[in-house]
Amino acid sequence: MSHAVIIQDAVKRYGDFQALGGVNLSIRPGEFFTLLGPSGCGKTTLLRMIAGFNTVDGGEIRFDDTVINNVSAHKRDIGMVFQNYAIFPHLTVAENVAYGLKAKKVPKDEIDRRVTEALELVQIENLAARKPNELSGGQQQRVALARAFVIEPALLLMDEPLSNLDAKLRVQMRSIIKKLQRRLGITTIYVTHDQEEALAISDRIAVMKSGDIMQVGTPEQIYKKPENPFVAGFIGVSNFINCEIAAGQDGKAEIKLAPEYSVSAPLRREYTGSATLSARPEQLFFHENEGLAGKITMSVFLGDFVEYEIELHNGQTVQLNEYTKDVNEVRPDGQEVHIGFDADKVSLYVPETGEVLSC
Repeated sequence: MSHAVIIQDAVKRYGDFQALGGVNLSIRPGEFFTLLGPSGCGKTTLLRMIAGFNTVDGGEIRFDDTVINNVSAHKRDIGMVFQNYAIFPHLTVAENVAYGLKAKKVPKDEIDRRVTEALELVQIENLAARKPNELSGGQQQRVALARAFVIEPALLLMDEPLSNLDAKLRVQMRSIIKKLQRRLGITTIYVTHDQEEALAISDRIAVMKSGDIMQVGTPEQIYKKPENPFVAGFIGVSNFINCEIAAGQDGKAEIKLAPEYSVSAPLRREYTGSATLSARPEQLFFHENEGLAGKITMSVFLGDFVEYEIELHNGQTVQLNEYTKDVNEVRPDGQEVHIGFDADKVSLYVPETGEVLSC
């Protein structure tokens, strides 16, 4: 049975350095939950605390109703997949996968059956007799996956498991991992710095920065409604445009982006003054005669869409994506353009605090 994982005010210190500053998370049974953030943000530290490899210096971590702060790693009923695979070079594929079952003193007939099933699930049953040095990186990663889930853990932890694979193989493996996790229903906590990977495989994501949680949400929530400028800038591409907010009509504020251009949008609270607007490249569009004025400085044809770099007349540069199914030709560099956007889909922030103002 899969665990819920509850983390309350978790703190980790290394001397005078505080790696985690009171983290709070609640991970549901059977959920695929990803810790996402740049290097040094504390995501692997938190994962190792959950695994029992790092001590907890404050707060508590619970599996369901049981506090596990002082429970030894080998008693936590977890499976772990590491960045470097950590499979034994002197054992065959089948022996590697069987290792944890033997440690648990599972009967031999059951070990053979479960190892065969595990290798079939990750589609390497034909490699059972090979040694790790005879396998590709993707095959070794499948061995590590099979070894982790064959023991039927209540919790599966993965630390950057795809970072050593090439781009095409990473896409294939993340699909395998997602399908496997859904089939087995094991609560899974996954660490990565790759935003696309996190969006592709997660039920929910916690975005981390400097030992703190910046936002928790579904991939769609994280991407479409970032709660602060860090999340908006870290996940995908965002254009940040300076603007002024004034009182408007009908419960909406007036967002003034240029002397000749303003739009109306609802806010979470009353606010007037300077603000930062954040818009994804696909949220911008070319307008015939109104909007922010600028000039195309570069265009890149990428098959499904054309990526335009546009220098606005106020000196800022933005990126706009125009999908090729909607247009017949690529706009030339140097063309003068106007840019519009849907005010209900962009995000607005207070520059000094990062507070989100948009609904």
